[in-house]
Parts: sequence; C-alpha cells; structure tokens
Amino acid sequence: MKLRLLEELEDTWLPYLTPKDDEFYQQWQLKYPKLILREAASVPELLHKEVQQAFLTLHKHGCLFRDLVRIQGKDLLTPVSRILIGNPGCTYKYLNTRLFTVPWPVKGSDAKYNEAEIAAACQTFLKLNSYLQVETIQALEELAAKEKANIDAVPVCIGPDFPRVGMGSSFDGHDEIDMKNRAAYNVTLLNFMDPQKMPYLKEEPYFGMGKMAVSWHHDENLVDRSAVAVYSYSCEGPEEESEDDPQLEGRDPDIWHVGFKISWDIETPGLAIPLHQGDCYFMLDDLNATHQHCVLAGLPPRFSSTHRVAECSTGTLEYILQRCQVALQNVREEADNGEISLKSLESVVLKQGEEIHNEVEFEWLRQFWFQGSRYKKCTDWWCQPMSQLEEMWRKMEWLTSAVLREVRREGVPMEQKNEMLTSILASITTRQNLRREWHARAAMLGRREDTRRSCISAPCYLPEARSLP
Repeated sequence: MKLRLLEELEDTWLPYLTPKDDEFYQQWQLKYPKLILREAASVPELLHKEVQQAFLTLHKHGCLFRDLVRIQGKDLLTPVSRILIGNPGCTYKYLNTRLFTVPWPVKGSDAKYNEAEIAAACQTFLKLNSYLQVETIQALEELAAKEKANIDAVPVCIGPDFPRVGMGSSFDGHDEIDMKNRAAYNVTLLNFMDPQKMPYLKEEPYFGMGKMAVSWHHDENLVDRSAVAVYSYSCEGPEEESEDDPQLEGRDPDIWHVGFKISWDIETPGLAIPLHQGDCYFMLDDLNATHQHCVLAGLPPRFSSTHRVAECSTGTLEYILQRCQVALQNVREEADNGEISLKSLESVVLKQGEEIHNEVEFEWLRQFWFQGSRYKKCTDWWCQPMSQLEEMWRKMEWLTSAVLREVRREGVPMEQKNEMLTSILASITTRQNLRREWHARAAMLGRREDTRRSCISAPCYLPEARSLP
C-alpha cells in the first residue's frame, strides 16, 4: 500500500498545514476533530516539575533502551529509547517486541525498586496517569456533548481559560462507564531521543515534513476505540517558533512536531502540530484507527510519556500462568529424573499443550531474556515470575518427550501413533523454526543470549518426530 501510494505521488509532495497557514485550525476542526491539544499552560506547574524531573531521573539511571523490533521481516533498532511503566504484570507488544512493565506503585503492589529515585519517578508517572485520565474523560465528554448537540467539532487548542463543556443531563450511566473504560490507562510507554546523536533519521516520505523520530503508524495492541494521551517534554529552555520567514516553508525543523494524516488519503492535507515543553495531546475514540501519526524531530532532546489502554487479554502474567496450568493438567506424575507420564493422549489435549508450550517460550521467556538485564536497572519484580514460567516450560519439554516416547512404544496402534504425531507436528515445526530465528537475531546483533537459561539452548524434536512411524 505504501509503495503504491509513493508511486502515485511520483515526485510531488502531498499538502500539509502548520499553525502559520490560515486554514490550519479550520482543517483541524473539520477533518481531525478527535485530536485534542492541551497547551502546557493548562497543566499544573507542580505536575510539570515532577514529571520532567522523573524523566531526567530515569535517563540518569540508564533505564531507557532502544528496542529491537521486526518490520517486514527485518530486525531494526528503534532510534527512540523506551521503557514501559504500568500495572504490575502487564505487558505491551508492538512490532513483534513484547515490553514488560516496570510496575508503578498501585494499591496492593509489592514492587521493590533498586533506587529510591526510581521509585519516586514511577510514582510520578502514576500521578500523571491519573491526571491524564481525568483530562481524557473531560475531552470525551466535550466531544460527545458537541456531537449530541449537533454542532461544530470540539475546539482543538484548549488553553487554561477555555470554558469547559460538561456532560449535562443528556448522558446516562452507560456513557459515563464507557468513557472511563476508554481512558483507563494501564501502561505508559516513555520515549527519549536526542536527534544530535542520531547520525541518520528517515525523511518523511509523503509531505516533505522533514526528519522523523517515529515513522507513520497506528498505535498497536490497544483496546478498541480507547484513547491515547501524550505528555511531551523537550529538554532545553522555553522554545520559540521561528518568526515568519519567507525562506522557511512548512514546519520549523528546530521544533518537535507531531504529524497527522488520514490513512491512505491523498486529498486531505496533513497536519504538523508544534509540541512545546509540557504540551499534551489526546487521540480520542477511533482516531488511532482512522488516522496515522508520526513524530517529527526537532533540535533538542525530547521525552514523551504515552499513556495507553493496552489490550491485555493475552498479555498479563496472570494470563500466561493460567495457560501454563492448563498445559500441565495433562501431567499424571513426575519421576525424580524429570520424566513425566501423561493423563491423556487425545489429539485435542496434546495439540493444546504444544501450542501453550510455544506461547510461553516465544511470547514470554525468549522475549524477556533476549532483552537482557534491562529490567533489573529498575526492579527485580519480574525475576521470580520468569523463573516460575521457566520451570513450567521445562515440564512442558518433558511433556513433549513423553508424547514422543508414547509414539515409539510397542503395541500402540499405528492409527493412534499417526493421530498423536499429527496433533503435535505443526507446533514442533513452528518451535524449531522460531528457535533458529531467535538464534539468528542474537547473532546478528552480536548479542549472546543468556546461556544460563535452559530454554535458550533447548533441543529441536522435529527430525526425531519426522523419522517416527
């Protein structure tokens, strides 16, 4: 789709607007009404101070890392360094990379942090999260009230003195609950980049907006129609846009911007919105699905905190532990040497067990250990759960061996052997291919996977399985 669009454009740029253009705000209200900006002056000064100090603290302690992501079959390091903070046991997956939360101290959390400063920073981002939830619900109320009143789109640039629009009596309890759910941010993905230390950044390909810190995308792995809230902090002093300069067309390359466009639309102008120190913007309702956004690099280093409602139905520690328990229900007994006997040889049971085996190895253990000791920079919260998952994985290895022993056993009818092999062969094939792929990823980076972890050097069963009757 991207190549087709670029071919259609040939050597021309699509039009885009900045605040210097007369039609900028009109176009924003007409085509981007679910994009809301809260200017820095509308955010409490004390919160600014705490959040900006928290960013610098985490950076000082080396807590932000570039991620190895997979795009169209290629492994790439992100130009942006990141850390995920959020509800204990939550994860967030994007571009085939699963990030694990450094827990913020919600009620009942037993998280212990390596440094008191890191603990304070996590507390601050929980405080920011609560503030942005309130602001998001208010923005959703304003949007809904405007839509119900059938009047023009919500004002998009809201300063400290803008009169708020309340819900009024036209909203019922269901609307209120739905809005709270759409703003129930459970994670924030913190980002940092210093453009001066990046020798190469991609040029924006459609509009000629300049260098991008983050390419055009939709945010992944979110609850449907949930909001995204972003707090932006450029490190140097108060920023000023350049004076109107006839030599300068389009956006000011010294200032960080967020770009928006309607997905695959070549008729509607895009927007490049300058981000000043402490500005917040909100993507409401289905905006993330219908539009794409990018981040356009300025000169100074910049942090951001991007609050999301991550879709966690298959992405929490509780979930994967329950899945492991399901697989291990097929263990009848375990010998001292680790060998296992099985309760059931039914195809559906064996197939499910091997699928869970792959899930825990490739979606959890390898994702975690491949990222090395990054999480230990902040907390040891994940160490015990990962050891527990690894022990369960080890039992699943024995389960696979037990199935193969059963296939070899004399007296088992050939038809039953074929059924057993058929039920597990696809998962074992996938496992072998993925293990090779993970080893290759590590070798490409010159990164040694943690050889203390038994899953890293786990055997492949496929040749043996294929040679069986």
